[in-house]
Amino acid sequence: MAHKKSHLPTKICPVCQRPFAWRKKWAKDWDQVVYCSERCRKNKNKYGD
Repeated sequence: MAHKKSHLPTKICPVCQRPFAWRKKWAKDWDQVVYCSERCRKNKNKYGD
């Protein structure tokens, strides 16, 4: 059974400028999620704000 993921909320990562979608592991703190990955979070001072 295929699941459609087009209805999930998305955000734009401030480091890589790519959209990323909601994940189940972020269910409790989606409002605090800023970066799409650990790599972007670690490189926030190099590229982002």
